[in-house]
Amino acid sequence: MSRVEEYVDVVVVGAGHAGCEAALASARLGLRTVMFTVSVDSIALMPCNPNIGGSSKGHLVREIDALGGEMGKNIDRTFIQSKMLNRSKGPAVHSLRAQADKSDYSRSMRRVLERTEHLMIKQQEVTELIVEEGVLTGVKTYSGAVYHCRAAVLCTGTYLKARCIYGEVSVHTGPNGLQAANYLTESLKSNGVSMYRFKTGTPARIAKKSIDFSKMEEQKGDERIVPFSFTTDPETVQKEQVSCWLTYTNETTHEIIRSNLDRSPLFSGMIEGTGPRYCPSIEDKVVKFADKDRHQVFIEPEGIHTDEMYIGGMSSSLPEDVQLAMYRSVPGLEHAEIVRNAYAIEYDCIDARQLTLSLEFRSIKGLFSAGQFNGSSGYEEAAAQGLIAGINAAQKVLGREPLILDRSEAYIGVLIDDLVTKENHEPYRMMTSRAEYRLLLRQDNADLRLTKKGYEIGLIDEDRYKRLLWKEQKIREESDRVEHTHIGASPVVQECLRRQGSTPLKTSATLAELIRRPELCYGMLSEIDEARPSLPVEIGEEVNINIKYAGYLQRQRKQVEQFKKMERKKIPADLDYDAVPSLRIEARQKLKQYQPSSIGQASRIAGVSPADVSVLLVYLSSGMHKK
Repeated sequence: MSRVEEYVDVVVVGAGHAGCEAALASARLGLRTVMFTVSVDSIALMPCNPNIGGSSKGHLVREIDALGGEMGKNIDRTFIQSKMLNRSKGPAVHSLRAQADKSDYSRSMRRVLERTEHLMIKQQEVTELIVEEGVLTGVKTYSGAVYHCRAAVLCTGTYLKARCIYGEVSVHTGPNGLQAANYLTESLKSNGVSMYRFKTGTPARIAKKSIDFSKMEEQKGDERIVPFSFTTDPETVQKEQVSCWLTYTNETTHEIIRSNLDRSPLFSGMIEGTGPRYCPSIEDKVVKFADKDRHQVFIEPEGIHTDEMYIGGMSSSLPEDVQLAMYRSVPGLEHAEIVRNAYAIEYDCIDARQLTLSLEFRSIKGLFSAGQFNGSSGYEEAAAQGLIAGINAAQKVLGREPLILDRSEAYIGVLIDDLVTKENHEPYRMMTSRAEYRLLLRQDNADLRLTKKGYEIGLIDEDRYKRLLWKEQKIREESDRVEHTHIGASPVVQECLRRQGSTPLKTSATLAELIRRPELCYGMLSEIDEARPSLPVEIGEEVNINIKYAGYLQRQRKQVEQFKKMERKKIPADLDYDAVPSLRIEARQKLKQYQPSSIGQASRIAGVSPADVSVLLVYLSSGMHKK
């Protein structure tokens, strides 16, 4: 019997946010790439929340863009509301968040993929990996077609053996009723891959005409919109925005939930998978935070071409009748009509500790992995991993060194290091608190940190790289100018300071000294800074941060230097940990399991103590491992 047999460079399995970035990266680097999906209608699907970015996640999107990824550009094309979060706090936690038009977002990304040279999209289910002597050589589809490849990236999201559940209803489908992928798990297990069963969920969608917005607080977007992509002209994204709305649960809501916990699959044992701690269902919240008399509920539009409204903060797997009663107890939702029921979804994913920092499986050369399949949650976390996995699959085929970002370089580095080094028993979510060097890893300077790397790889063009060099130069020049520009105590200056709520000058001061005052900033001093050049807003922002936080930034750079020293102390891949004297048994076991590439990575493994690290350092410096 004849069958389809093709030869490609890179195979990408899955077309969600991870798959899109992986496929684009590989194809843009000139490799013949094929992306498989169970449905072309699910490309860049947003099955849960209708937004991109948010706290820490906005950092990831900016970093994806700086490296040459697509997510930032795509949300700039399709957003319907935009807001910079945490403006009242320091710049380290400022995070951009945009409401997306879900259907437009998916269509726009699909257009980009379809028009990308070297990239082919196939609506087929991949069912089997072809592995020969520990090396991936191809994949097989449900139809029996064989695609020989030199590398592959698994981005299966929540589709592997997926099961959607609410109440007593259990359907073996992927999100939004799409087909599940039911065969690849067995192939993975037969190749020695360790699997987890995780869970996530989504709230109901409610008809807009059944909502009374007069009982809710309106949430508007920013007056001045900041784009996600560093390549987007800010003037092109200034447009009329839609509103979101805020309301709250109450004791009646909580009593309805408590009275029906016995009917919740989450508490009855019907759901086996582990859910996300930082995005719990409403029944989880009511049980775990029993002292809270209310919880926030965000009403967000799914797009401008639909009247479906997303009920953020109230994901659930309760039965349909309980869902209806629960939602109708919330102010403004008294007459709510459910368009789509809330549900939980279980799916197979891997223990990401089987991966190296390049996101390649240790035991299967040429096989990479990204996204929720790695045990993470969120569109942004998935896209970030997809980009890195796609780049490194391409680098592998091209015979180049992998791109590995460390914890001091990017939130992406923190994300991947945490996934492959730490034991995660629940879906991993990125947070600013996870990044030790977050004052250096701000969303505003992602281009300054990472664009050069994107250029060296080949995803950033010459023109964009030159614009980066110009920006760096202007920041240096303007920082130097304000450090050496003296302002006298003239009446004009004193009046300006008075209006800004600052104390008058007794003698002259530099502009930098004024900027360092807590109540002042670079932008406020334009009227008394006669020699100020005309510069883009983002350059003034960098100058302001560099001057105002100079002491903190310097302290963190010193911490990074110490971190880098540990990361530079490499551990040979063939090191025999049984030969290292004085290592504790637990440390020996963990080091064998993880095979850390550096002393720094070894120090972050649970079960490896500082004393174990010292023993390793002494052993490596003695040269005994070379004998």
